[in-house]
Amino acid sequence: MKILVLGPGAREHAIVLALLAENTDHEVVCAPGNAGIAASGVETPELAYTDPAAVAAFVAERGFDLVVIGPEAPLVAGVANPLRAAGVPVFGPDQDAAQLEGSKAFAKRVMDAAEVPTGRAARVGSVAEAGNVLDEFGAPYVVKADGLAAGKGVLVTEDRDAALAHVETWAPHGDVLVEEFLDGQEVSLFFFADGHDVLPLSPAQDYKRIFDGDAGPNTGGMGAYSPLPWVADDFVAEITRTVALPTVRQLEAEGTPFVGLLYCGLIVTEKGVRVIEFNARFGDPETQVVLARLESPLSQYLLAAATGKLAEQPEPQFSDEPAVIVVVASEGYPGDVVTGRPIGGLDAAAAVPGVHLVHAATARDADGGWVATGGRVLGVVARGETFGAARERAYEAVGLIELEGGQHRTDIAARVA
Repeated sequence: MKILVLGPGAREHAIVLALLAENTDHEVVCAPGNAGIAASGVETPELAYTDPAAVAAFVAERGFDLVVIGPEAPLVAGVANPLRAAGVPVFGPDQDAAQLEGSKAFAKRVMDAAEVPTGRAARVGSVAEAGNVLDEFGAPYVVKADGLAAGKGVLVTEDRDAALAHVETWAPHGDVLVEEFLDGQEVSLFFFADGHDVLPLSPAQDYKRIFDGDAGPNTGGMGAYSPLPWVADDFVAEITRTVALPTVRQLEAEGTPFVGLLYCGLIVTEKGVRVIEFNARFGDPETQVVLARLESPLSQYLLAAATGKLAEQPEPQFSDEPAVIVVVASEGYPGDVVTGRPIGGLDAAAAVPGVHLVHAATARDADGGWVATGGRVLGVVARGETFGAARERAYEAVGLIELEGGQHRTDIAARVA
């Protein structure tokens, strides 16, 4: 197949690597991609990937058999709409269905209609209104910006004044939700969806906070591991039955079929599993460990979802070997990031058995060396016979990477190793 992957990050690098690993001669293009994806031997043309008209023109010119939309921004911008209208198989929801991620209020309404288990929530438009709801729900306080906020729109705090300040910051940009605090272990579970049916991938857990012990501010994700040995044997079947399928069928009934990747952000509480949030695309960095274990051909499921044929497919198969990813970030992340610093040791890190690297924010300098261009720079992905072995390999490789001021968590997957 001739496949276009849209997006510039580590998630897209992981998708590209999974496609290249298939025993099929795909022609894979990633736009705009990044320097690491280009180093994998994939064409990375410049493209305004969040512009529906620009993407539609590019696809029409190049004649792709499948378009895979990676990040949330082009989905919410409606990039899938003109492609699907032109008859191009697209893995990624239309603009209306993408509101499942683009608007937390929309997602809560859909969950309520589909009777999906989730926490209480109230939409607020002012600090005064928020104060009353915060007092009703009690601490810890959970405040979420309604729209996309690059992982920075959610605040969980015991400090009522801080919660009100978060409302004040985000209220001018749209609605804000105050939610019931849910306590437990978080799980990320992905589903392929074709508008009517779903098929599950393997669960993962990510680490959102910047520092060890889940301290410090939220980030886009500092590491992850898969599978989850501590979830019940029927966990995936339960979430399929109570969350993923009802959500997809509800959207279908509303005339906004969801085609693409349904990301269920879940929490296992004493009262049962609850949905924290939905995303409309592969999560980063969980994708890197889930796809590292996928033994079935990824393209088979992407195309089946895009063409409404998931019911004809068997459930995806995964290796029993665990996978761990440790993210290396620039100094200052997730605040004021220091960029432009050289990166060394990447070849040595990639040479560690069972390890591969995914690039998020790197570039080549004039001499062909690597430099960091953003906050989360790259991820070190490792597989092993046990969690301990995978984790040991990942940290051995991280130790070989040279980046002045670079930072990473040291406790990724420690609880299962």
